[in-house]
Amino acid sequence: MQMEILRCKTPELVRKEIWTHILAYNLIRTVIAQAASKHGIEPRTVSFKGAIQTLEAFQPVVAVLGRPLTRRHHLYEQRLDAVATHRVAHRPDRFEPRRKNEGQTTTHG
Repeated sequence: MQMEILRCKTPELVRKEIWTHILAYNLIRTVIAQAASKHGIEPRTVSFKGAIQTLEAFQPVVAVLGRPLTRRHHLYEQRLDAVATHRVAHRPDRFEPRRKNEGQTTTHG
């Protein structure tokens, strides 16, 4: 998401830039969740990078589409379908520290 280098110079604008990236991240994750739900798959099996590329590819069409809500809704459904096609393979050795198994408790020392 191109957050390696923050471009703003003042602390206030840096905070705004970080919040903007967090908002964008959450919006992309929401689209992934909606696509996964529509197709009956797990959201974690949908590629984040693939979702970004798909949303960027649809951007010119969205820009010229205009107001008719039925066309916009149809296009949104097509985007969800396209996002769901970008799957990641099963990664058995992937470490996900935030994931908790059922019944697992976390203790902080």
